[in-house]
Order: sequence, then C-alpha cells, then structure tokens
Amino acid sequence: MPHRIRFIMVGGFLGAGKTTTLGQLARHYTDQGLNVGIVTNDQATDLVDTNTLRSQGFDVGEVAGACFCCNFNELISTMGKLSAERRPDVILAEPVGSCTDLVATVIQPIKQLFDAEFDIAPYGVILKPSHGVRILKNEPNSGFSPKAAYILTKQLEEADLILINRIDELSEAEINEIAALCAEKCPGTPLLRLSAKTGEGLGEFIEFLAQDGQFGRKILEIDYDTYAEGEAELGWLNSSLTVASEQTFLLDDFLVGVVFQLQSKLKKAEFEPAHLKAIGLWEGFFGVANLISSDTGVELSLPSDCEVKRAEIIVNARVACDPQLLQEFVEEAIQEVANLIQLEVTFRQTQSFRPGRPTPTHRLAEPVA
Repeated sequence: MPHRIRFIMVGGFLGAGKTTTLGQLARHYTDQGLNVGIVTNDQATDLVDTNTLRSQGFDVGEVAGACFCCNFNELISTMGKLSAERRPDVILAEPVGSCTDLVATVIQPIKQLFDAEFDIAPYGVILKPSHGVRILKNEPNSGFSPKAAYILTKQLEEADLILINRIDELSEAEINEIAALCAEKCPGTPLLRLSAKTGEGLGEFIEFLAQDGQFGRKILEIDYDTYAEGEAELGWLNSSLTVASEQTFLLDDFLVGVVFQLQSKLKKAEFEPAHLKAIGLWEGFFGVANLISSDTGVELSLPSDCEVKRAEIIVNARVACDPQLLQEFVEEAIQEVANLIQLEVTFRQTQSFRPGRPTPTHRLAEPVA
C-alpha cells in the first residue's frame, strides 16, 4: 500500500483558537508515535502562529502571501517539502481566519488531484464565542459589518463538525445558548465542546477526526462579492522588530503591555479587533500575548517567564479599521511601552494592507465522487 498522509484542516474565524488546537493535536499524534507536519497560512509574512508552533518543536511549513485557496499550488508544494524531509503520517493545516469556501477550493481539489497521496479527515471549524454569539444572534453591535459577519457564518455552514471553544471560560447556560444558536444555523451538523487551552474535549475531537466517510463535501452557495467586501473591511498588519536594553526586562510584561496599549487605542477609536497577537523570542525561549475581541481581556497565552536584555518581537493585528491607521496605532503602542521600561526599538519590517479579492486556483462545483 502506498503511504497516504492524513490531511486534517481546522478552520475558524480570526482568534477562534486554531493555533492552540493544532498544537494540542500535534502533541497527541506525536505522542502516538506518528510523524506530524503543520502548515500555517497568512496573507503576509512574519506570522506569529508559525513562530509559536516552531518554538514548541513542531515541523512547520508556511504558505504566505495569500490564503490556501488562492495559493493552492504553494500549499501542495509546502506539504511536499514536509513529506520529503520527514515523511509525515499526519499534516495539520491552519487556514487564514478570514477565509471560507475551503471545501470547494482546498479539500475537494486535493481529493480530486492528489487522492493517492492524501487521506482527507473530517473538516472541523472552531467557533469563537465572543464574536460568534453576537454574529449568530444578529446583534447590531457585533463589531463587524454584516459582510464581515457573513464570512463567519459561511465557515460554520461548510463544517463537518463545529467546535465550541473556550468552554473553560463559559457557564453551562452560555455553552447551551451557543449550541442552540449553532444548531439553528447549521441543523444536523455535529457539535463538540472544547477548551483548546486545557485540552478538555480534545479526546472527542480526535475520535471524530479518526472517522472515514462522506466528509469535506459541503460545497457552499456563496456570494464572492460579499465575501470579498467583508474580508476587505479588515486592516491586516504583520510587523517584526527588535527590542534591546542595557538592563534586563520582563519579556512577558512587554508583550502584555503592547497588546493592552493597542487594545486601549482601538477601543477609544471604536475599532473592533478580530485578533491581536505578539510573540517574543529569545535564545530558545518564547512568550505569546493575545486579544481576541474588544470585550475580552488581554491574555498571556504562553508565558516565557524570562528576564532578557534583547528579544525579537512579531506583532500580528487583524482589526476592522484602515490598515495605515492600524500601523500607526501598533507603532505608537510599541514605542510607548518601550519608553516606559527604557527599551530601544528597531523595526525591521511592517506590512499593513487590506486583503485582496479571493481568486481560488481551483473551485469544484460538485464534490468528487
């Protein structure tokens, strides 16, 4: 029998918890003695997720500059490089959080063109409670326009499984409300409760992913004009920089401070963050701080517990605002926190833009037989 790689893609809106979930899955499969490769995806380079997963010791390839669907050939090439180097049994793929229609443009084309090489697992989509509830309830203050909200609802519609994340932060009543909203929006789609952070519910997710059958076949009816306009409402920023001081400083405090300052600026300007992330790297140590919405707190999701004199920093921001203004906010926040603890900042590269119209390499109108 030829070696077939199990392809597991986990979708979800920006800030849903995809990276944390993939890290949990990768550890599980590695503990089972399997070789695991991970492919991350972004509209730009300098992706916090890639560095986070690599810093945890995983074999990670990155598809940068466009989403999986619009850069399908690069996705296949990246998976091929992982396969050539380590011959993985499982490849975990994390698509851009503002993308949808991935069954028609990624899963089914892989099945049609590369069925001998890849075995397709069920497609799970993670629901982010903070924005997800407001969008599913059609609340006018969701923080995003109906066109941007359209993307999240379409992500859920094409899922084989919806995962309600962050159950460790929710009451039973809140979880039941989210489950009822999902069942109303996507009747018949299985639901699982998950905490990517603690691992609760991960076993049930792994059992679901182990199934074979008619999965990854939900071809959406989708309006690409609405989809494109919704994506273009988000300002996108990736920035890399170095901070240094003659005295040691707490790396985690700097990361949290930057994200907190940025949250304050965005809140004052009434711009909704979809996700903010900052990673600090120093001699094999790393820390990550993030924010997933305006009404949640800044979280030190991965503490470094380090005092350093120098660190490499990457900031990713996805916010419903003009990208040039977003860049000004980010640079101001970094400089203000650096000034407080007397750090010298050297910006290396910053990319800020609005995502362009999605133009898939392939799009199948019907699932492969």
